[in-house]
Order: sequence, then structure tokens, then C-alpha cells
Amino acid sequence: METKAEEFDVIVVGFGAAGATAAIEAVDAGARVLVLDRGYGGGASALSGGVVYAGGGTPIQQQAGVEDSPENMFNYLKQETRGVVSDATLRRFCEGSAEQIAWLEKQGAKYRGTLAPYKTSYPTDAHYLYYSGNEKAYPYKKEATPAARGHRHVAKGLGSGKAWFSELHKTALAKGIDFRPLSHVDDLVIEDGRVVGVTFRSLGADASGRASHKRLTAIGGKLGIWAPPIGAKVNARAQRIWERGAEAKVARAGSVILSAGGFIFNPEWKAKYGAPYKDITPLGTTGDDAHGIELGLSAGGSTSNMERMTAWRFMSPPSAMIEGISVGGDGTRILNEDLYGATHSEALIHQHAGRGYLVTDKPIWKKARGQVKEQTQAFQAAQLLYVFTLGHKKASTLAKLAKKIGVPAETFAQTVSAYNTGIAPGGAGDPAHKAPELCSPVQTGPFYAIDISIKNSPFYPAPGLTLGGLRVDEETGNVLTEKGQPIAGLYAAGRNAVGICSNSYISGLSLADCVFSGRRAGVHAAGQSTPAKAKAAQPKSALPKAVAEASA
Repeated sequence: METKAEEFDVIVVGFGAAGATAAIEAVDAGARVLVLDRGYGGGASALSGGVVYAGGGTPIQQQAGVEDSPENMFNYLKQETRGVVSDATLRRFCEGSAEQIAWLEKQGAKYRGTLAPYKTSYPTDAHYLYYSGNEKAYPYKKEATPAARGHRHVAKGLGSGKAWFSELHKTALAKGIDFRPLSHVDDLVIEDGRVVGVTFRSLGADASGRASHKRLTAIGGKLGIWAPPIGAKVNARAQRIWERGAEAKVARAGSVILSAGGFIFNPEWKAKYGAPYKDITPLGTTGDDAHGIELGLSAGGSTSNMERMTAWRFMSPPSAMIEGISVGGDGTRILNEDLYGATHSEALIHQHAGRGYLVTDKPIWKKARGQVKEQTQAFQAAQLLYVFTLGHKKASTLAKLAKKIGVPAETFAQTVSAYNTGIAPGGAGDPAHKAPELCSPVQTGPFYAIDISIKNSPFYPAPGLTLGGLRVDEETGNVLTEKGQPIAGLYAAGRNAVGICSNSYISGLSLADCVFSGRRAGVHAAGQSTPAKAKAAQPKSALPKAVAEASA
């Protein structure tokens, strides 16, 4: 027996930031929109810090007295993106950045021009604008005037991401999208080379075990980040409930948008593409398992930058910590410590096999401890409690410290000496070019070393995610074949697609790219999928065999 297909203009697969913004734009363009999500919506976006990278002179920047321009923003991001998108696309992103913040505010997002006065990976609740990347660090500051662009949604603590997405969620529902949580898309429906729908399985709102599934998903989602093995077992129980009650369905539309996240929870793909990142703590949900990318490949799509991943070993707050120096397992300097955590970690992973230490002396250590209360959120303070108790090595001399952490004593001593000599009065400056105001000598014992190696630790995690995905037309968001031809009716956005942040990551750039690419896909997909066109495209014969079999 064939399953009767439901009719829409646009189908969105995945309801995180990219999916929500795509759905909102498509509805605003007059399309009938169906959104399908493996979970309950939000994905990695709701787990994030709720930071959107924006600049060019946003009202929030102006409130804080931050001077910026689209050209200055472009000059900075040109260094970060490293050609992953064309200059034309990057300019559109920068020139439309202030408008994008205004658009988000119309959807319910809330921002505030309170600038963090110190170096931090994530500000306290007193501050909602901060330098969220490498803007003030060498060599980036050589090409662009530093400007704070991390726009954090106003909410308490790490709840900013959840609260930010909640506003998008509410707006999308209010505009009339048809949202189906707990819906797994099995296949794309393709006719005459055009994507015209999806087959999927869905657990209905009245299905047996739905309440238990939601409870287990909430628990498994948290444990999946802090204790992945335990989280996997909880998620498996939720999955069994879904398997027992999910029903096969079919939906047709003029366009399908893939926005189902990356592949950080796919161990096979992670091992294949990102072996150096095998020990990072995955940030995302079980839905970040590559399935959206696989759907695109099944339609003839192509991928790029799949080996690009990011890991964040943040050394601040407290800001005094980065007055120390970082060394690899061979005792040599890693990079200037005032770089963004993911940028510093990239060198740590690829040049030092993921092994490294942050070294301070007594005055720096004491200063850092004194900053904890003022500069940290609760989750940061919890990690620092570990760092200041069990998570460090201490020795009376540098030679003894080198022995304790297992690095060559002579090389280590030379590294510290070069740093101290460079920053001394009359010296040539830090050999690694750290900002002078963040340079303090490492010379007064006792000395301390924090293990900043990239490894999965619940006490001191190094979270990360994948950056590569499906290649897309930068004007429309259409998925491209290997030959660069657009696949009719198929779009990709967010971490399903190659975008602004697919070469390197700084805080807020992924969410900003999700909004940018999601809106782009939503507008174009709706324009190609008016009700009249969708009706004309519908075949008068029975549904294709692949669709009929989905109900089996």
C-alpha cells in the first residue's frame, strides 16, 4: 500500500539555527514550509554560547564605542577564512552583517552593547559584546584595526544559546511552519534529476513512550558532551523507543533544504577525516552524524573541507593566564598565547601532536587566581577549580618542572629564557609577538604547568566540531555536483554546507554563517517553489517505487 504524500513548497531537514532561519525566510516569501528534525529542535546551536559574529558598525558596536566598518571586517575575516569562499561572498557577509543583527532582533534576539574589558573566551553576564576571535592578536591586527564583534544573546550563563534559539523557534512557529520533531529523513525523492521531496519516519506526539523519550534525550544530550560513553548509552535507550513507534511518511515540495548539522557524532567519518581531532570533546547532538551530508551525496552532491575541524583549548579567563607561555612536548613555544583558543589549538594539534603545557610563575599564578571571581562564568570557574587543585604540576625550579611534565629541560629553559629576554626593558619584544600588555616574565618560583593537551576530559574538556560539508552555489545555496553544477531543488546550509567558517573557527562565526546561509537558501528555495510551480511539478501517476517502499 502506497503512502499518500503531503504537499509543501519547501521542506527543511534539521531545525537548528540554519534550519530555523531558512524556514522563516521561506515562510515570509509565501511558501508552505515543513520542518523535520531528528530531535526536538535546536541542535548544536541551542548548546552553544549564543554568540553571533557581526560587525561593520552594528548598533551594538556603536553603543559600546567600538569603531568598525564592512571593509575593516572584511580585511580581518579574509585572514580567517583563507579563501574558503569567494571575496564577493565574504564582502556580502560583511556588508550585510549589521542588517543581519537587525533581522535577528526582529525575530526576538536580544543584544546589549556592554563591552568586556579583558581577554576572555566567553564573557560574564555583565558583558554581551567582546573580542571573540583573533582581532587583537598578531598577525591579524597587522591587516585590520581590532574591533569587538562577538554579539552574545542576553541571557544568563551558557543559557544564551538555548534562549537565542528559543526566540527563532517561537518566531518560526508563529509564522506558521509545520514543525515535526523526532522525524528522521531516510531518503530524498528525485524525479528527472530534481529533488522533489523526502521519505521519513516520525514519532507522533501521541505515541507511546514519547515522554520517556524526551526525558532520556535531555539527559543524554548533556552527558554526550561531558561524558560521551555514558551519554551514548542513554541516547541508545531513547533511540529504541523511537524505533518502536516511528511511522513511515512521504512529503513532496519544490525544494528541500539540508541543515542537519555536521558529523562530530559519526565515529567512522571522524576517524576518516579528522584523525588528529580524535580526542576532542564533541559539541553537538546525536543528529550531528553526517546524515544530512549523506543525503546530499545521494543526490549527486560533492563535499569539500571535510578534514577541517576545530577544537578549543581556552587558556582564558582568567586573563592573567595568558601572561604565561605555552610549550609543546618538545619544550618549544607553540604560538602567542593571546590567539583565539581554536587558532592556538590548531598549531598545538598539527605541529605538536596535541600535547602542550601552559607555564606560569608565582606572580602570574597568584594574579590569575585573584581574577576568577570577577572574570568567570560558573562553568569556567568549575574548570578552574580543577586547574588550581589537581590539574597542574608545581616545582621550585624550571628544570624540576620540565622533568615533572616530561619535556626536554635544556630546550624548555631556552624557550623561557628567549621569552624573558625579549620582553625585558630594552629587549626586542616577545619572539612570538604576544601583545606587550599581556607579557609578564616567567622567572619567580615556584613555577606551574597546566596540561593543555587535546584530550577528552570531563574536568577540563577541549570541545570541538566539524567544519566541512556539501559544496554549494554561493549565490543561492544550491548543492553542487563534482562538476560544479547545481542540483535542482536541493539546498544546504549551516554545517551541512561549506561556508564562511569552513577553514577556521572563531566564536560566533558558525552561528553567523548558519543565519547567513540559512536565509540565503530559504529565500531562493521559496522563489523556486511557489504553490503554482509545486502543483505543476506533481506527477499525475502514482508515486515512484522508492516512495512506495518507504511505507513498508
